Amino acid sequence: MHILLIEDDLDLSEAVSEFLELKGLSCDFAYSGDVGIEMVESNHYDVIILDVMLPHKNGFEVAKTLREQGFHTPIIMLTACDTLEDELNGFEQGIDDYVSKPCSMPLLYARIKALHERVKPKVNHLCIGELEIFFSEHMLKRKGEVVKLTPTGWRLLELLAKRSPDVVSKLELQEYAWEGYDDVDTNTFNVQMHKLRKAVDGKHETKYIHTLHSVGISLREEVS
Repeated sequence: MHILLIEDDLDLSEAVSEFLELKGLSCDFAYSGDVGIEMVESNHYDVIILDVMLPHKNGFEVAKTLREQGFHTPIIMLTACDTLEDELNGFEQGIDDYVSKPCSMPLLYARIKALHERVKPKVNHLCIGELEIFFSEHMLKRKGEVVKLTPTGWRLLELLAKRSPDVVSKLELQEYAWEGYDDVDTNTFNVQMHKLRKAVDGKHETKYIHTLHSVGISLREEVS
């Protein structure tokens, strides 16, 4: 799980991140509301932990902005502002859970896990136009015919399919497909993406793998 913590208390941020990393989660930081929004716009997060009292934009404004922009990432509000009015305001702006400061780290971790499990897609079969993806079987079909993929190609496709139609950065694709390897050179990535494109789209007029220059790659039906 990849967590974004939007919190201007540096000591608390370090304590939370150290605890979550011990539990196997990775954690990014933003120390103001504006920076938090920018990070959500440029990265994928499984859960956002959001303080209320922040520089530039408060937590309620951050949640409202993200929801208006179409981001559905689960948000846990972690704050000392724990009146009923604060809680109701938070839910009105689109947060999913509310934890009051000070809180126990095990409780926060339990809330993160429960929220992630609740919103995590539990689909095994996904259709995108002519494509059928069977996650448990590690199988792709196009127009009913099985498409042969390399193990790395399947990992790349799997992440693209789970995020479809959103764009996935090349860095995220590398980290997912080559999990455990810190240094994957650009040429290796490009070769595997070329093989995947050829397998999925090579002989077909309609293309499903699309590159947005300097942004990333998406798996979606072609937009006319």
